[in-house]
Amino acid sequence: MLAEVLLLLCLSSAWSDQGCSPDATDGNKVRISLKAALGDQAYDWDKNEMFLFRATLAYAMRNHFTDLEFEVNNIVVCNETSRVSFWFVVTSPQGDAVIGKSVVEEAVSKSRGRINSAFLLTDQTLDFVDIIPTLQAPFSHKTEPWLIAFGVVMGLVALGVVYLLGSSLIQNRRLKKKNPMDEGLKVDIEEDEDEDTPGRRRQSSAASDGYYNATLKDDERFTKM
Repeated sequence: MLAEVLLLLCLSSAWSDQGCSPDATDGNKVRISLKAALGDQAYDWDKNEMFLFRATLAYAMRNHFTDLEFEVNNIVVCNETSRVSFWFVVTSPQGDAVIGKSVVEEAVSKSRGRINSAFLLTDQTLDFVDIIPTLQAPFSHKTEPWLIAFGVVMGLVALGVVYLLGSSLIQNRRLKKKNPMDEGLKVDIEEDEDEDTPGRRRQSSAASDGYYNATLKDDERFTKM
């Protein structure tokens, strides 16, 4: 009985190694650059980090298949190198069948942000080869760019109109301040002319009176004769 169990374990291990290989149709390669990402604070990649990676992959698969409960042992890793690169395949929790590569890619892309944050890495330093980086909703502007440009242009035009109106009002006020002084000067001149007019009248009246008096004297002289 013990021999049969050992034989089954060996066959299972051999099958897993065969299913996970660089030549596997459904295999996926991962390259991790800790030094490039963290510099002097880079941590060592060990068995615990690999366990965490397999756990995050199991989470990504669970997140993609809500009706299937993937476990860590469903993430099979092989061909690991010291430069932190390896291959992995995902097996189904309902049997030994390998999950298709395209399905794994979709699951990884959906949870890429969570996987990256678990290792303090990015899409570039935690590289799933041939898997599209984090799926994000296409960015859409809340306001169309042409509306923004139109608003800027209209704002500049409005500022120009306000400036012109304001400058014209200021000029009009300045002119109004200058005009009362000119009017005051005109009033003074008119007053001076008015003051001179009675004198002139008196002179003219005096002259006319003198002429009149001379005539009267002549009349009186002739009358006496």
